[in-house]
Amino acid sequence: MPHKFDVGQNVYFRPAGRGLQAASGAYRIVQRVPAVGSDLQYRIKSVRESHERMAMESQLTRAAGFNEA
Repeated sequence: MPHKFDVGQNVYFRPAGRGLQAASGAYRIVQRVPAVGSDLQYRIKSVRESHERMAMESQLTRAAGFNEA
């Protein structure tokens, strides 16, 4: 199954579950990661956080764009 998003592409992230300390909003795809079960994974980075996160493809939607300045 091919990944839906490309490295460098802007996406919106929706954290799954309650109590997750992840900021929802605009992120950039940093790396494609192999699937866990049937859901592909990605490393993503937000301009509001200093670290990268792992996200499942089902938690991401395409974004028009945002500035990383």
